[in-house]
Amino acid sequence: MSGRARLTLCAAAATLMASCALLPLVVEPTWLLELAPLVAVQTGVGAAARRVPLGRPLTVAAQALATLLLLTLVFARRHALLGFVPGPDAFRYLAGLLQAGADDVARYAIPAPLSDGIQLMLIGGVLVIGLLVDTLAVTYRSAAPAGLPLLALYSVAAGLSDGGAEWLWFLVAAAGYLMLLLAEGRDRLAQWGRVFGGAPRAPGAPEGGAVTPVRTGRRIGAVALGVALVAPLALPAMHGGLLDGTGAGVGAGDGDGGTISAVNPLVSLRDSLNTNDDRLLLSVRTSTNDVSGLYLRIVSLDAFDGTTWKPARRRVVGVPDTLPAPAGLRAGVERSEVRTTVTAADTYAQDWLPMPYPPSDVEISGRWRYEPVGMTLVGDHGQTTRGETYDVTSLDVRPTARQLASAPQPPAALRREYTKVPSSLPKVVARTAEEVTAGASTHYEEAVKLQDYFAVTGGFQYDTRVEVGRGPNAIANFLEKKEGFCVHFSFAMAAMARTLGIPARVAVGFAPGTPQADGTVAVNQKDAHAWPELYFEGVGWTRFEPTPTRGSTPSYTQADTPGTSLPEQTLPSKNASSAPSAAASPNESCTGGPRGLQGCGSPSAAAVPHRGDGGTSPWWWLPAGLGVLLLAAVSLAPLLWRARVRAARLGGHARTPEGTAAHTLAVWQELTDSAWDHGIAPDGSLTPRRAAARIVGLGGLDPAAGAAVHRVADAVEQVLYAPRPPRAAGAAQDVRRVIEALRARATTRTRLRALFLPRSAVRVLWAVSARRSALTSRAAARMAPRRPSQQRG
Repeated sequence: MSGRARLTLCAAAATLMASCALLPLVVEPTWLLELAPLVAVQTGVGAAARRVPLGRPLTVAAQALATLLLLTLVFARRHALLGFVPGPDAFRYLAGLLQAGADDVARYAIPAPLSDGIQLMLIGGVLVIGLLVDTLAVTYRSAAPAGLPLLALYSVAAGLSDGGAEWLWFLVAAAGYLMLLLAEGRDRLAQWGRVFGGAPRAPGAPEGGAVTPVRTGRRIGAVALGVALVAPLALPAMHGGLLDGTGAGVGAGDGDGGTISAVNPLVSLRDSLNTNDDRLLLSVRTSTNDVSGLYLRIVSLDAFDGTTWKPARRRVVGVPDTLPAPAGLRAGVERSEVRTTVTAADTYAQDWLPMPYPPSDVEISGRWRYEPVGMTLVGDHGQTTRGETYDVTSLDVRPTARQLASAPQPPAALRREYTKVPSSLPKVVARTAEEVTAGASTHYEEAVKLQDYFAVTGGFQYDTRVEVGRGPNAIANFLEKKEGFCVHFSFAMAAMARTLGIPARVAVGFAPGTPQADGTVAVNQKDAHAWPELYFEGVGWTRFEPTPTRGSTPSYTQADTPGTSLPEQTLPSKNASSAPSAAASPNESCTGGPRGLQGCGSPSAAAVPHRGDGGTSPWWWLPAGLGVLLLAAVSLAPLLWRARVRAARLGGHARTPEGTAAHTLAVWQELTDSAWDHGIAPDGSLTPRRAAARIVGLGGLDPAAGAAVHRVADAVEQVLYAPRPPRAAGAAQDVRRVIEALRARATTRTRLRALFLPRSAVRVLWAVSARRSALTSRAAARMAPRRPSQQRG
């Protein structure tokens, strides 16, 4: 194989390897199987054009034309001449498909459903990257700059991915780029003839190519990859986020010094409701006379893992002059425009902007970004609400019970995303939902029955002293004990609605405040609230209020007839229209022109034409299974090593004074390493006593666990300073107690990292490095020439 052919194959392989970083962004990986032959054809066209030979610009043009024909053949063959020659209809169809894909990217959480629009964006984007890589590395013989498009491809994927295996995709992409560099280097060296280097060849050995430089390049690449993968483990991690268990939130404040951080449904919300200092957070002046429905919404939680709800990873854009119409709202639903002026207190620093929902216009100064799916504003580069005054124009949507009951089925993609429940959710949740809604003929009736079950008929009690709960049984425990506050009620109703096939999410913000004599509404800290939002096609996301004694019950869910919880008894069945509409939902702001950020929402999934492929071949599961096994083996290695070290440190020891001392020091080492794994880095400059105080303070340990830490520290000081240290009984048990306390106080993310990627595992690298240095020094000492001794005679 010639050097040019080898370089061409490496360029195509590098593109495909880098594109693997996009796999976590969508549900199905089948697009990669369709991509591979397209990249092969694109690469073959380039190789043929260079062999003719054509000029460099003509080669690039030929590959670009082949790429366009391939995309037309795969995605728009029914609108093209002869099935692959694009015409005006094909270009319009591809443009519409790209627009639908962009809308889907903004609408769905990761992993998103593999719609045709998203698939076109993935395959088309990778083909463009492949064209750039082939042009730079092969056509123009410069492989080093070809890493820039590969880096762009990986960076987009890593920026959108929700965490997990970014390191694996980085390893794959970097290996492809290094392979490309080595192929180019080998080709360049081969053009100079035989390379002289390395050890002398044995007589009769066959002559090779650039063996020594290639081996050196491989070693350098392996070392660079190893450093890039291992170095982040030794670096301090960045914590925070709206649902961070420490309560830090996404805001600039830390909760101390009179600053309130972002409302955290799991921690800060309960603390706000139980506080003795019910301080004023927001002062609101509105144009509506009825403030009972004036909820101020901060953020929506639409990702449900069976344990808790959290915001999905969404992209944010610049704040448009006019916000787009809310998803799903059709003409014919009564609505009115409401203008609201909000003034935030100087003590309230919140990254997310509290607003009535749905907003249509926001006037605010500062650095703010817009999240289109949740229709929320988030501060950029430290921007918060502290002391801000802003104006919001919103819609007061007032649907009727008949409109909600006769709502058609939502788009398939939206229904699939917002009705997902994990397999770990206890069966009692779905069973209770079916029992409560027995006899309901529409999703609307089911929603009203769920709301009434929690707020009226189910015997639930509102109590802010109840713990939020942790683990997959939290909702089941709440349904059994029937005590909790708004987080419990909203989480449970949203989860039960999803089990019934109703799209649901949870909103976090503030319930209506208290009207004042001057016409304003005071929103205090104890007004922090969470409520479920259910989606009905034609109306959009609709608020429900299952929490007793909190907020206000929506008028469209209140009974008109005594003795029933349903406003109207003769309403259409939910089976009246099961097929999604193929037309976009009309609304007041829709026009026949192009749709941008300020335009209408995207059409339903059924409105986008499909290519009608005949299913997915199952053979791709074999490499996927092997990849999963490899990933599992690599991921479990730190866990197994850490478990073995912990067992050795806390296990038995010799009953001699020396054995007792070694055991005490090993137990202390295990305690500090466990604290390190949970985010408390060791400080070698501190005495054991001060180090123990630091672990107790940063870990937020309870008195029993704190006493255990100090007992171990006292035993270590006895070993280090006492002439005859006494035997420390129960030190290993104390460390186990501390580890359990650290786990209980940590967030889910911190616990998972401590289990699968413990920070203390870096000691393995330190030990290997020290061992290697010792062996190198010993070998150098042995190989050093000895000087003859000079003797006087």
